[in-house]
Amino acid sequence: MRRKKGNIVSYTFDELKKMKSKTDWARVDATTQEEVERQIASDPDDWLTDANAVLIRGLPPLSNKQRVNIRLDREVLDYFRASGRGYQTRINQVLKVFVERAGKSGKQSSGKEQRKARRA
Repeated sequence: MRRKKGNIVSYTFDELKKMKSKTDWARVDATTQEEVERQIASDPDDWLTDANAVLIRGLPPLSNKQRVNIRLDREVLDYFRASGRGYQTRINQVLKVFVERAGKSGKQSSGKEQRKARRA
């Protein structure tokens, strides 16, 4: 047995195999599906019910996100990181607003076009 931080202990597979189970398997086998569903419904920590409640309240479900690597200016990254946890989500929200607004105009200008417009 190897100890880790606090009360967290890790065991090897062989150590786990040698341990006696504390589960009452006869009781588990005797439990009906209806009893299981009733226990789930009465569980205050039922995350699925909580997730459904959030969806019912009208919050949109999480979108299909994709992992990417992006290079940002230091001041941009510092600005978002200064606001704490969730800074990547906030960057995503800002980019979403940009895409929505650019979509309304029907045209997305390139960096070259933007530089020309600034000079004019």
